[in-house]
Amino acid sequence: MATPVDVPVQREFSPSMRVDVLVADWKASVPPELPEEERERQIYERAWEAYREGDYGFGLWCWHECDRLANAFNNNVRDVTRVLGPGRYFGFSHRKAVAAAVPIERIYRPRKGDMSTPRTDAFVLPHYQVLCVYLVRASTGDPKAKAMLEIALGELEDRRRADPFLRHFETFRDLLERASGSPAASASSAPPAAPNSAAPTRPSRARRTRPPS
Repeated sequence: MATPVDVPVQREFSPSMRVDVLVADWKASVPPELPEEERERQIYERAWEAYREGDYGFGLWCWHECDRLANAFNNNVRDVTRVLGPGRYFGFSHRKAVAAAVPIERIYRPRKGDMSTPRTDAFVLPHYQVLCVYLVRASTGDPKAKAMLEIALGELEDRRRADPFLRHFETFRDLLERASGSPAASASSAPPAAPNSAAPTRPSRARRTRPPS
């Protein structure tokens, strides 16, 4: 499968711990007197450039940061782009490429009550990103990913209201179906996406709010 022209070729995939340490260093180096949105823009820009250089670990971070801002701005793409900068919205082609490249065996999946800490080479993903990884793998016929997706989707309905990021998985699932020309969700018993989970292609006129730090 050819890589979309706007998606960088993967050169490495830094685990979550390395990404978090570097992002924390960048946050500490940004002058605190700058406006909050400018601080966030500078941090995202550095992570975006690391991703553009081929480190997909920073792509995972940019993906989640983009969705965090989307939630804060009520899915107003114009406001998200204003913070991130033009051309830096982490769109579907980037998400699909990164999800397909995640080493599925190194995803940290703590069990209930598990007090262990992730290994330094592990990938610690939010639940909705794990679902996207499973979905992409399952759509290629991976039986293990298909089984893991079915298990993970079993609690989707219970978690939807408590987890505002799950709508981004549902949008990803819809876009993957359109891109493949066949239902990607046929690999699972997933319920249909909620009516409000449409892809954020047009900005709403929602009142602007400041994103959380």
